[in-house]
Amino acid sequence: MNNLKSILKVALPLLLGVALVWYSLSQISVSKLVQYFKDADYFWIVLGVCCGILSHTSRAYRWLFMAEPLGYKPKFLNSFMAVYSAYLINLTIPRAGEVARASILTNYENVPFDKGFGTIVAERVADTIMLFLIIGIALILKFEFIYDFFINKFNPTSLLLIITGFLILVSIIYLFITRSASKIASKVRNFVKGLIEGALSIFKMKKKWPFIFHTIFIWVMYVFMFYITTLAVPELSNIALSAVLIGFILASFSIAATNGGIGSFPEAIVIAFLLFNMPEDPSRAFGWIMWSTQTLVIIVLGGLSLIYLPIYNRKKARI
Repeated sequence: MNNLKSILKVALPLLLGVALVWYSLSQISVSKLVQYFKDADYFWIVLGVCCGILSHTSRAYRWLFMAEPLGYKPKFLNSFMAVYSAYLINLTIPRAGEVARASILTNYENVPFDKGFGTIVAERVADTIMLFLIIGIALILKFEFIYDFFINKFNPTSLLLIITGFLILVSIIYLFITRSASKIASKVRNFVKGLIEGALSIFKMKKKWPFIFHTIFIWVMYVFMFYITTLAVPELSNIALSAVLIGFILASFSIAATNGGIGSFPEAIVIAFLLFNMPEDPSRAFGWIMWSTQTLVIIVLGGLSLIYLPIYNRKKARI
């Protein structure tokens, strides 16, 4: 049963991605899509790629601030390669990248897995706050579009039932972990304790302001990366900021739906841009250009990171 669940966790997002790729390519001919790639202004694409690399570099450097309160001083290059390795692994197994990143830091920097994973969870908390901030800005700029797309699409009763069921499940798990004397509960308690220690490291940092700066910088670069790449498609050159933000938000959520956003990323952008009456074919082409170039960078740098990690640390061990 566990094997079946593991297979489904990998297979279902992949199958959904394949289905969305088929759907996307059924809405625009391959020859037309190829022509958009040929006609694109690669100056803006390369500039967008540079913004993406800067954001990931900043993410790797930001993590060093979280490791310091725990008593560790990891090497920046190991953190950088761990970040890109995690992104690459997420392309194959959804949400496995964070576990892999913590494992890499354990293997090469001797950071205990639970504490390392806890700091990554804390990073996600900071990133979630930034994403909500961007959503808030988008709401202010174009409230009516966000309202029509999200509020009118959900049944409030069903949403309330889901939230209630989730809270009940969390309560049952909490009671089991805190009151049970079993070995499993004890191991979980120790693991959670390590997670909490890692997560709380954000409040113990001596360099809080540099951490905040890098957090803002990461997300500014994400948005710049998205906006700058739209300039590569002439038909989107006059796109509004609100369209960029909503497209960025939906594209961000789409990455969690399938392996690295395959198939879902371009279609999420089409949905967002159509709200602003942007032409459909250029929007879809932009989605594929954006996804392809960023994914290519992750494959190249992530692959090189996985190869070079043991080589780099073996050399360091000899010094």
